[in-house]
Formats: sequence, C-alpha cells, structure tokens
Amino acid sequence: MKAEIISIGTEILLGDIVNTNAQFLSQELALLGIDVYHQQVVGDNEERILEAFEKSYERCDLIVTTGGLGPTQDDLTKELAAKYFNKKLILHEPSLKALEKYLGSSDKKSLEANRKQAYFQEGCKVLPNLNGTAPGALINENNKIMIILPGPPKEVIPMFKNYVVNELQGITGTIIKSKTVRLIGIGESLMSEIVDDLINESTNPTVAPYAKDKDVILRITAKGKDEEECINLIDPVYKVIESRLGEYIYGEGEISLENKVAEILCKSNLTIATAESCTGGMIASTLISYPGISEVFMEGVVTYSNEAKIKRLGVKKETLDKFGAVSKETAKEMVEGIAKEANTNTAIATTGIAGPGGGTEEKPVGLVYIGVYVNGNVKVKKFNFKGNRENIRSKATMYALNMLRKEIEKI
Repeated sequence: MKAEIISIGTEILLGDIVNTNAQFLSQELALLGIDVYHQQVVGDNEERILEAFEKSYERCDLIVTTGGLGPTQDDLTKELAAKYFNKKLILHEPSLKALEKYLGSSDKKSLEANRKQAYFQEGCKVLPNLNGTAPGALINENNKIMIILPGPPKEVIPMFKNYVVNELQGITGTIIKSKTVRLIGIGESLMSEIVDDLINESTNPTVAPYAKDKDVILRITAKGKDEEECINLIDPVYKVIESRLGEYIYGEGEISLENKVAEILCKSNLTIATAESCTGGMIASTLISYPGISEVFMEGVVTYSNEAKIKRLGVKKETLDKFGAVSKETAKEMVEGIAKEANTNTAIATTGIAGPGGGTEEKPVGLVYIGVYVNGNVKVKKFNFKGNRENIRSKATMYALNMLRKEIEKI
C-alpha cells in the first residue's frame, strides 16, 4: 500500500508552525509496511485542497490528512472530503456528547460554536479525540482510504496510536519492525565500507546507515506478518554487524550515549566526578540530565586556567611548565586529582584546544587529551578532532563518555 500525507493549514505554509506531524506519520506508516512517497502542504483553500486530494489518489491508495478540523469557517477538511466522495455530512451524536462533556454542558455558547466538529461523512468511522474537541475519521470508499486527523501533535499522536494503527494493520496484514544499532568512534563512511555487502545486498531485512551529530547509526528493518517473524529476520543480520563492528557499538534503540553511561553508573553504584577544561562543563551537563544521577554524581568542576588546575586538582606546576596544559601528563594528573578530591570510583578529565585560536603547529586546534579513572586505574588518550569550536567540544564530550563506558563495562 502506498500513502500520501497532506498537511492542511496556511500557518504551516507560512512557517508559523513546524510540521512535526508529517515526520511522525511517515515513521508510523513505515512501521505498518506502508510506503510514503509524497507529502503535501496545502493552505486553507477549497480549490487547492480538492486538487490535492485528486492528485494524491492518482498515485496512492491512502491519504492521511492533518489539520482543518477546527470550528471556524476556514476549517474545511471534513467538508471537502465529503464533497470529494459525494457524501453528506451528518451529526454524530456520540461526538456531540463527548464535546458536551469536554466543554462542560453549561457552556452553551462554546458548545454551539464547536457543534460543527460533531458532523461527519455518512458511512465513515469516527476516531475519538480524548485530548481535544476535534474527532478524526477513517473513510473507505471505492478502494480509496482517507484518514482525517486533527492538527495539534498532542491530539494526532494518541489518536493515531490508539485507533488508526489497529485499523491499518487489519488492512495491510503486514508490519515493519526496525532495530537501531548505535555506534561511536567510527565514521559513517568507514562503517558503511565494513558492512557494504549488507547495505547493498540485503532486501528483507534492509540495512541503512545514518549519521547523527553525536554518533552514527545502522538501522535494520524487516517486513513480516507479525513481530516474531520480523525479529527472526533481524537477529541473524544483527549478529553479523556485531561481529564486524562490536567494538564501536554502545547501544540500541533510542538510548543516548550519555544516558547509557549514566545508567551503568547508577546500576553499578559507581560514583563519578568530572574535571573539564576545553569541554567547559558539557560532560557534567549531559550526565546530570539523567534521572537519578544525583545518587552517584559527586562533583563537576571547570578548571580552565592553570591556576585552577593547580589549586583545585593538585596538578603540579612542574608538569604544566614542562608539558603544558594540553598534554597527556596534565590530563592524567587532572583525572587523578578530581577522583581523589571527590573520593569517587570513576572520573573524567579533559584538556584541549577548542579554537578558533590558540593552536600551534605542535598543538593544533582540535587537539584534546581525555583522561578516565576507574577504581585506581587511569587511561589517557590523545584525539585530534575536526570542526568548529562547538563541534570539537561536543565530540570531546562524547568520546570521553565512551572511554568511560568501555572501562566500566569491564567491571
């Protein structure tokens, strides 16, 4: 089955509203085995909306609309759908009663103003709206399906998940399931090269690479009659990917690297402290976004100056004079110092040159040393990151967290 999404509303065309509904619906339809090849955005105009319906049905079986279900005269979606299918709009008594309950039966003025929202095309299936005043509808006429949804995402998402998914699963008889593999420490091009045969030769499941700001992703997607069949198709492919790229895999699904690290720290009751120079508190900030991290996160300091490194972390002046602030030796003393000061099981320290200035031929912009301390053992690694100041700081943060992850997973 092929589908098209039509987002209705002049405010979307003008850029006043970001069209997150289209992204959500595309993802959800894909999980149902329904291909989305086109999307449209149409203003609140009768002629153009009818034209959009006509063109969409020339190339697809299913239209999903969002918006245009409000109580005002320029909310036209249901009315124009009825016109397109040559059907009457009739009052849907359950929707009127739900509207009375939502607005309050004593509010006669609002109820009359919103009464339009309780009218639906004869023969359609009405989709209840538990989060607003505009129910949706499913129309199935002459082998053409139209799903009409409201505009606000807080109404679209639960309506689709609670009502539309079951209806479409019954129609398609197929589902799509994906497994997302998250990697760090490897670029998208090298990753793709290592699993090139899987990307280019697999059909069911398919394997697709994606690059994100902080990591890279491989998504394995299978189509089957049910979840069990999809899982049986995905698992053998995942095992091949794991055998080739296991050292770079840090998680699956939607978990972020920082949450993965925080989760391990909390579950293992490992305390942590951070001492940051070039990352300026980014590591601490990402960790403390995790609920419950307060049980193990003891302290985070930003020691930007040499004086702060000496006074706060106990870095030796001789070390700074001989090797410089950006050095393996300084990173080692920084991470040892914060672990001792905070009395923690683990610690992270960063020192580097984030730019845009400050680099030399010997120590260029992007040079970062990261130190990790775990139960008395210290590892320091040198990195040369590319990009602007924020990219360098962000990459240093992620690589520092990944270094720690690798070490604490060994415990």
